[in-house]
Amino acid sequence: MSDTDWWFLDLAVVIATTGALSIGLFTAISGPLRIALALPLVLFLPGYALVSALFPDKADETYQDFDEEKTGLGNPLLLTRGLEPIERGILSIVFSVAIVPAITLFASATPRGVTLDPVLLGVALTTISLSLLAIGTRYRCPPEQRFAPTRTELSVFFPRFRPTTYSETNPRPYNIAIVLALGVLLLSAGFAVANPPQHEGYTEFAVETTEVDGDIETMYDATYTAGDPADLTASITNQEHSEQTYTTVALLERVDESGEPTGETEQLASTSTTVADGDTAEPTLEFTPSMQGDDLQVTLLLYQGDAPAEPDAESAYRVIELPVVVE
Repeated sequence: MSDTDWWFLDLAVVIATTGALSIGLFTAISGPLRIALALPLVLFLPGYALVSALFPDKADETYQDFDEEKTGLGNPLLLTRGLEPIERGILSIVFSVAIVPAITLFASATPRGVTLDPVLLGVALTTISLSLLAIGTRYRCPPEQRFAPTRTELSVFFPRFRPTTYSETNPRPYNIAIVLALGVLLLSAGFAVANPPQHEGYTEFAVETTEVDGDIETMYDATYTAGDPADLTASITNQEHSEQTYTTVALLERVDESGEPTGETEQLASTSTTVADGDTAEPTLEFTPSMQGDDLQVTLLLYQGDAPAEPDAESAYRVIELPVVVE
């Protein structure tokens, strides 16, 4: 069986390798092995699939003769088509470097944002789709012009040199320079994969709200009765890159006309909650208010770790102020 009978073999390998690498990256693999799995998927496979779709024919050089009496061109014109193996290899890396940032840009518009899962899924689907397209474009080429990887083309960067009338330059020094440049690119990509940029940690702090309609004045329960038990549910989302233990304190404060606390304060409740990185917790504070008036506010204070003996807004990590009425 000849090499041309397996003209789709390289693209089948690309599809299978993309699937295997994606499955490996979706698991809990970490460290150097994770980098080794990510590099081909980021720096070569998407670009190779695109190059294969754009250039389905093999490298070939032909000369087209002209009628000198009609055109005035006495010398034949050199026509080339397809790509040499070294050109396919270089363009595969160049196109991959362009494709992956484009996919990352689209991932930033998804609800998950620029995280591993949507970017990895986008790269894998794009690579497989381009590979299937490349199989179709190769199939449409005449068999004698169709690109098919052969054993003589396994040496991508040092192919057998075929001098032509127009060139007698030895390409080996240029190929060595290309290898060194690609080595620097691979090292840079490996460092980027091993040290992905992270945003500064933060915590989202909010209160549970009700559905807004024309019959309510506030999105939270703003009216309480002195001496009656009540509760208030907070929402804590941890984006600090590590597990955190939070303490939530609820104060009932009397305020003046400008909304500033007058110093008359009642501590209503306190609760401690441990939240894993990326998770959300909704602790409920149960309390029984005793102060009365329509010039009051419930102040929710969030602390990382334990709260101080005398909690206040100045010492808290996050603060929410809710004007309320206690009848």
